Amino acid sequence: MLGHSGGAVGNACETLVCRGEAERVGMKPRMYRSTSTTATAAQRAVPSPPSPGATPPVLHQAAPQTPAPPPPSNGRPQPVTRPNGLQYHPRALAQLPDVEALRKLREAQVAVLLYGPPGTGKTSLIEAAFPDLITVAGDGDTTVGDLIGEYTQDANGGYEFIYGPLVNAMQEGRALLLDDATLISPKVLAALYPAMDGRRQIQVKAHKGETITAADGFYVIAGHNPGVHGAVLTEALASRFSVQIQVGSDYDLAASLKINRTAVRIARNIALHQQAGDVGWAPQLRELIAFQKIADVLGTEAAFANLVGIAPLEDRDTVAEIVTKAIGRPVTALSLGRQL
Repeated sequence: MLGHSGGAVGNACETLVCRGEAERVGMKPRMYRSTSTTATAAQRAVPSPPSPGATPPVLHQAAPQTPAPPPPSNGRPQPVTRPNGLQYHPRALAQLPDVEALRKLREAQVAVLLYGPPGTGKTSLIEAAFPDLITVAGDGDTTVGDLIGEYTQDANGGYEFIYGPLVNAMQEGRALLLDDATLISPKVLAALYPAMDGRRQIQVKAHKGETITAADGFYVIAGHNPGVHGAVLTEALASRFSVQIQVGSDYDLAASLKINRTAVRIARNIALHQQAGDVGWAPQLRELIAFQKIADVLGTEAAFANLVGIAPLEDRDTVAEIVTKAIGRPVTALSLGRQL
């Protein structure tokens, strides 16, 4: 019944994994293996065969099934495995785990914009919430063809029209992430808007004026980094996203992930200076995770030196002063020394 829809098959397999009724054994490509409980799951969900003469269902219009949130442990939701195999630790959003809240908003067709500094976990949250996700990495060079599709030369020297991520998401009823949406030209984004309003349709002018209608489950979510040069949240874009959620780094999570406590304390301190306007940059969760990896490989001295070195040049002296005061010895940016 799932046919050849990769999104539908992926959703079904991810649901089984979340229920403990299958195992994920590979990521690129995603591969799954049955367990002793898979057969029981199959017995519970055997569909009735279609009656003779019945019209077969249109497969690509089937609504995607997102995995049910894992049961809480000790009052806290369990981590959710992202497509890359890394775990996402849910945070609170409107008295719900953020993953569950986003899924409910998708069911209600309420578009969401997540905004905040790079490295705070916006993309990680979206990947955890929607395993059927298709991602568009936005920048100033993104074109309408990058969204909708364009003609590409085939092996025989002819040309064929290859649908873009927007059309694929609409036809398969999948979630579409516009990452760094505010870096995309407003003229390009305008091609998306008819798919997000009541029409839920777009016209592919380059392909015989074809009209694409969104299948059930199609959903658009966007990410915005306000501090990135060239990122402009236009009124037209903002009005399409009824819910706008600020995302900052969870330093408590960083501590619970067993990241060096002094590094977490330094990051909190720099964040306070950022709020006061003393610096324009502060380490986010991404930088703290990298800190711990560097510390495990090269030692904490090198990790602290790298933390200073990745600060923007205009903030580096202030960051170096904060790090030096916290660890009790001078720290400068990580650099090569004399020849050994």
